[in-house]
Amino acid sequence: MEELLNKTFYGNTIENWTISLFIILGGALLGRIIFWIFKKWIAARAKKLKKRFVEIIVDLIEEPIAFGVVILCMLIGVERLHFSEGFDQFLQKIFNILWTLNVTWLIARLWSSFVEHYLTPLTEKSENTLDDALIPILKKGIRSIIWIVGVIVGLNNAGYDVGALIAGLGIGGMALALAAKDSLSNLFGGMTIFLDKPFKMGDRILVDGIDGTVIEIGIRTTRIKTLAGRLVTIPNSKFNGNIVENITLEPSRKIILNLGLTYDTPPAKMEEAMDVLREISTRHAEHLSQDSLVSFTTFGDFSLGILYVYYIKPGEDILGVQNKMNLAILSEFNSRNLDFAFPSQTLYLEKND
Repeated sequence: MEELLNKTFYGNTIENWTISLFIILGGALLGRIIFWIFKKWIAARAKKLKKRFVEIIVDLIEEPIAFGVVILCMLIGVERLHFSEGFDQFLQKIFNILWTLNVTWLIARLWSSFVEHYLTPLTEKSENTLDDALIPILKKGIRSIIWIVGVIVGLNNAGYDVGALIAGLGIGGMALALAAKDSLSNLFGGMTIFLDKPFKMGDRILVDGIDGTVIEIGIRTTRIKTLAGRLVTIPNSKFNGNIVENITLEPSRKIILNLGLTYDTPPAKMEEAMDVLREISTRHAEHLSQDSLVSFTTFGDFSLGILYVYYIKPGEDILGVQNKMNLAILSEFNSRNLDFAFPSQTLYLEKND
């Protein structure tokens, strides 16, 4: 057994390989245990303190600390092994990058939590809707900057010339510009939304056949919750080339009804029908925004047509008001023997003697 353990494999004995492997696996297990301790024990103690700030900090650091323990154990396990000088330097660079990215991850989590628990509640209290739209952009923008800086610092700590890498990107600048064409178009579309303000958070809009409520306006995309409850993500470039209908800003909802009465309805009854419609408008005036329009307009193929137009006030339950109005019309017309017409034909048969 001792002879087997002393055998050399890639410059290290099997014993050293085994010990290093157990250290790395033990680090993974230890990281999992630390995460469990934070989740079950430390988080419970923090909750008893009834201090929201402490709870947030504990929740944020548990994963980066567990990952940091895993990285440390990996480093200890690898440093026990002997490789070529070039490979050792390469591993050292990898660990430098991992340490930097772990710290960057922690900072990015802290920023996102700060926005979610402190800035967002402040914007919800204000009546201004602009900050509601800017907060998600600010959150994502600064988070992206944190990660970009973290990657640059990590590469720099690993010994890479970041300036040379960035300069090298200039060679593929044309291809990058073509690839980023859609992203730039979406970016300018987002700027158009903030400058022209065709809609804001919470508005119901209709764009490219999609009808729903705006729940998030981002740098590249806008999210809409449709009337069916589905979440639709629309590239901001769509708002540059399409007509956007802001339903929320409509002064009132116009409802047009074409009512047809039978041809045996006398003129007096037609007048009565129009008077009934005017009375219904007066009776439901608290839901309507302006005077309704009533007129005997057509002699149809099978009916005498009455045009009835009314306007529902903004903020009213559109379907609810329509339901009330239609039930009132049906009830009044039936009680006054005002018969609605339906498609029909009269055939005259000529008798041949």
